[in-house]
Parts: sequence; structure tokens; C-alpha cells
Amino acid sequence: MKTKDWIQYSTAIAMVVSGIVLAFLSFFCNDGNISEGVLWYVAQALTYAGGIFGVSVYFRTKLGDYESRVNEQINDYINKHEQQTLHRD
Repeated sequence: MKTKDWIQYSTAIAMVVSGIVLAFLSFFCNDGNISEGVLWYVAQALTYAGGIFGVSVYFRTKLGDYESRVNEQINDYINKHEQQTLHRD
């Protein structure tokens, strides 16, 4: 895993964990009420983590699709030229 990916995933996980911890602390320290600011922070943490994981998965999928198409076209091109060479001989 690259350093950049490790940093992204670590910060995303840390944000989710910090949001959950903050929500639980707010709930138990405020007699069952979670303040508006804490809810906002949890929402931002989940949005950030979703963005990190979602964008990574999306680009890996698209890159894999592109790579598969390129490999397929290269193989088709090679096979086509090999057949032409065989027919000439």
C-alpha cells in the first residue's frame, strides 16, 4: 500500500472513530441529548470517510476497466498480425 493511500485510509478511519466517540460522550454526558454541533461533526466525519473510500473504489474500478479494454485491444492486434504473418508464409 502506498503512503498516500495509507494516510487517506488512516485519517478516514480516525474521523469515523472520533465521530462515534464524540457522539457517545455527548449522549452520556448530556443526559441522553446529542448537541447540534456534535451531530454536525459526525456528519462531516462520515462524509469525509465516504468520500475517501468511495473515490478510491471508483477510480480503481474505472482504471481496472480501462486496463482490461487496453489489454484486450492489444491482444486482438497481436493476434490479428500473427495470423496475417502465418498466412503470408
